Amino acid sequence: MARVVQAVGASAQIPTSLALLLATVPAERRIQATRSWAAVGGLAAAAGPVAGGLLTEVDWRWVFAVNVPIGIAALVAGRSVLPKPAAREAGPLPDLLGALLVISSVATLSGALVQAPDWGWTSGRTVLLLAVAVISGAAFVLRSLRHSHPLFELDLLQLPRFGAANAGSLVFGVAFAIMLLSNVLWCQEVWHWSALRTGVALVPGPVLVPVVTLLTARTAQRFGHGPLVAAGGLLFTGGMVWLACFTSVTPDYLRDLLPSQLLTGAGVGLALGTLVAAGVHAVPGHRAATGSALVNSVRQISATVGVAVLVAVVGSHVGAASLHDFRIVWCVAAVLGLATSAFGVHLSRGGGSGRTVSATSKEPEADAQALTDAS
Repeated sequence: MARVVQAVGASAQIPTSLALLLATVPAERRIQATRSWAAVGGLAAAAGPVAGGLLTEVDWRWVFAVNVPIGIAALVAGRSVLPKPAAREAGPLPDLLGALLVISSVATLSGALVQAPDWGWTSGRTVLLLAVAVISGAAFVLRSLRHSHPLFELDLLQLPRFGAANAGSLVFGVAFAIMLLSNVLWCQEVWHWSALRTGVALVPGPVLVPVVTLLTARTAQRFGHGPLVAAGGLLFTGGMVWLACFTSVTPDYLRDLLPSQLLTGAGVGLALGTLVAAGVHAVPGHRAATGSALVNSVRQISATVGVAVLVAVVGSHVGAASLHDFRIVWCVAAVLGLATSAFGVHLSRGGGSGRTVSATSKEPEADAQALTDAS
């Protein structure tokens, strides 16, 4: 129950935080602000194992207890500094049945991937879960396109830049989750390192994320989103290929893990925030809140799928997994990194130029008109 409450709080907070950011930051600064917001999120996700390792050295209960003062501080700070709306909007709730359908689809897909190594890929239970995932997903899409107040406004995906950026975020999010969890499992279950040693070993990657994001701010303004996403995907791929080619069961941090950390950290710093910025920038201003909610939902779904894919390949008994199993999952992440680069190229060329535009640009308005015409 506690985890459910945490999930509800996070789902209410994260999309809202981006919407508030877009509402308060001047138009000419929204691209960099969005990239920084996403970079902080990437840093937080990647820094979790580091903080968790330190806390477990004191007492494992602190992993959960530390969130209480953080939540209280966020509540106090939010009430003090966040803008207060002049009036509350009254209207119908979003599509609750649609919410149940998308939860069912993601949950059954993840369950099928996680249990398939034990149940068998052709077993009745695995096939049933996959069938429920497909049917629920299809029903959700159809209902969202027809409902007057859908959970997600899927028609926004018809915007070329928004659709390409979200597809890239989905692919890269799966790869990011695979990389993050596989590194932790490899260090602890194969190299038999402590939680603290594992956390310290994984510091270089998270540290690079905000650094690269800040250093490439002018590059993003000059060359646009596409080249940065493409370069980030290639660097990320290089890091995963390094792991697959050079890692051995005998620990050698400087040869095996550190180069991969540097490459993937730089790749995440380039691609993660830029994909979010590209998606948000493509949404007309009056639909920024719903667009940012969809962007964040795609990121969360991709993380869930990424963990499930890792478990499906490595197996539920991680300690008994072989180097071959990990190499397979690292190669999967590498292929997804290449796919991310392809979306970056797409953003640079047809289907939505990734070039950052000024506050007076008519690109979002043109996309909005195209969306209206398509509807």
